Amino acid sequence: MANGMTVQQWRDRLPSDRAEALLGGFEKTFGKRDTLRVFSAPGRTEIGGNHTDHQHGRVLAAAVNLDMLAAVSENDENVIRVQSEGYRMCAVSLDNLSVRANEVNTTLALIRGVAAKFREMGAKLRGFDAYVISDVLRGSGLSSSAAYEVLIGAIINALCYDGKATSIEIAQIGQYAENVYFGKPSGLMDQMASSVGGFVAIDFADPKSPVVTPLAFDFGATGHSLCILDCGADHADLTGEYAAIPVELKKISAMFGKEVLRDVPEADFYARLPEIRKTAGDRAALRAIHFYGDNQRAGKQAEALQKGDFEEFLRLVRESGRSSWMYLQNVIPAGSTQHQDMALALALCEKLLCGRGAFRVHGGGFAGTAQAFVPNDLLAQFRAQFEAVFGAGSCHVLSVRPEGGVEL
Repeated sequence: MANGMTVQQWRDRLPSDRAEALLGGFEKTFGKRDTLRVFSAPGRTEIGGNHTDHQHGRVLAAAVNLDMLAAVSENDENVIRVQSEGYRMCAVSLDNLSVRANEVNTTLALIRGVAAKFREMGAKLRGFDAYVISDVLRGSGLSSSAAYEVLIGAIINALCYDGKATSIEIAQIGQYAENVYFGKPSGLMDQMASSVGGFVAIDFADPKSPVVTPLAFDFGATGHSLCILDCGADHADLTGEYAAIPVELKKISAMFGKEVLRDVPEADFYARLPEIRKTAGDRAALRAIHFYGDNQRAGKQAEALQKGDFEEFLRLVRESGRSSWMYLQNVIPAGSTQHQDMALALALCEKLLCGRGAFRVHGGGFAGTAQAFVPNDLLAQFRAQFEAVFGAGSCHVLSVRPEGGVEL
């Protein structure tokens, strides 16, 4: 669809409610255009490997059927303008794409960072107008920020780079924007899952050339549903909590002259544990113990799915959940007593599942969402009782999307 389609053609193709929101929103914001191009980037769910990616570890992830859609038309003003439904317009001049301190933690930083990296790669940037709608909930643990980065990357790749960037490169560009411009030291798993699509096992031992292995697994045949559980707390102000995890692990790896914990043998870590406690502290040591365990589990989970051993997969999910809560400690923000939404959601999952299925903290943790694999015969009751505590619509039953960031 290199030249796009007419608005009427898009109305005929897209679901009516989304077509109206997307196309009507574009027209109200930017005026009528003869043709439009439409891009989509999915949210993602982390299946295995909690906070392992930033240590060059293994993860297991999947794209989900919630996405961001953008209607796009080029302009001749050398400015990228992005209007997301319900938010202020972002306008980035292509004349100056340097890092700006006043844009840290803003959407402007993501757009500027993605554009800057494409220019560095040789893209001939030009301006465009984009209107974005999304059913990827912000703060949901489905990584709306990564979907946004992949969406902007897919647009620039198509309009300005002849589609030469691979899905892996687009994910890396998104991570660059988030790390350098947005100011969040995230790993690469979120962007990779959104950009590649489907079930993917990713090994970040060499982050410049991650080993991405798509998994042909029919989750629908397991008799379980994937539920993302919104515990009602926003993680937007918890950047410091997330950032502390790689910072603490870096203290340990630095003791061994390494950049990341993946390069430190587990036996060497335990041999120097008394020294590590004094230098990095007990929480850092516990988080390292989680990393070693979950890095192995992510690989074993992928193997279990490849072999069709779903019960072993569920056992590993439960084990990962316990490790995240006990060792990684990304369930309750430091000092929180009155509000422990995530912890309560996990406790409720344990009660409602009665030893079946599996549940765990999802994504970055501290707030946002939990993840549960719920037997279908329990699904209606599970959903009703969870929503009775956390509110209507807090239990999202999802499917896996095979495509990543794409032009429709």
